[in-house]
Amino acid sequence: MTDSRQNRRAIVQKLESLHRDGVRSIPRSRVPARASAQTVSAPAPTPVVSTEAQMATSSKQIGQQPTEPLSAAIPLGERPAVLHILEQEVASCVKCHELAGTRRQTVFGVGNSNSRLVFLGEAPGADEDRQGEPFVGRAGHLLTKIIEACTLKREEVYILNVLKCRPPGNRNPSPEETDNCRPFFERQLDIVRPEFICCLGSIATKTLLETSQPIGRLRGHFHDWRGVKVLATYHPAYLLRNPAAKKLVWDDMKILMKEMGVAL
Repeated sequence: MTDSRQNRRAIVQKLESLHRDGVRSIPRSRVPARASAQTVSAPAPTPVVSTEAQMATSSKQIGQQPTEPLSAAIPLGERPAVLHILEQEVASCVKCHELAGTRRQTVFGVGNSNSRLVFLGEAPGADEDRQGEPFVGRAGHLLTKIIEACTLKREEVYILNVLKCRPPGNRNPSPEETDNCRPFFERQLDIVRPEFICCLGSIATKTLLETSQPIGRLRGHFHDWRGVKVLATYHPAYLLRNPAAKKLVWDDMKILMKEMGVAL
């Protein structure tokens, strides 16, 4: 029992340290619970609690679930305020020196913080950089039409980009830039906790799912991200250059709406 209490105390101290350092989520363990129990079991006949169970018990003391993000405990009514705090953190970020030096402002996210559906894009463009809101240019207007064709309203969903700053010349984000922004967009998603994520374009899809497969193979069916159903489709900017692909996007939207239980 003494060892168990010491283990529990050590885990609590570690979680508190991570929280002070800005860690807002702890990934799910990929080790089966049985293996975890074997790892920490003592030779004595005293019942041994697995590492995951110890963390679950200990984390209650600091209001945290170890296998779920902190935001899982955020009441619906408090999510806008928590997002606003994160938005202020994003606004002060200078990790990407080039982007921080050329942006007018950061572009955080917009919409319903309790939405079942999130649209995740690539990065802000010139219009977004100027207005501080994602998807407000030509591609944004097309996205709004797509949302409305799904019998939804733009304000009913949540919209964000992987990158919070506009890359100069609207170039593609670099791997380093997406890595720097990953904690921000993942925390946004953890706070909103949608049931569905629609990734718009290759970069958003590959970044979220951490895959190198082409968008043509990824679209048309669901993927999993932390228990959230993810559907990939083409970016509205691509549709402006290739109108024939609109039919493919509409096919994807029908799959998404059917899964959401939305009649078209």
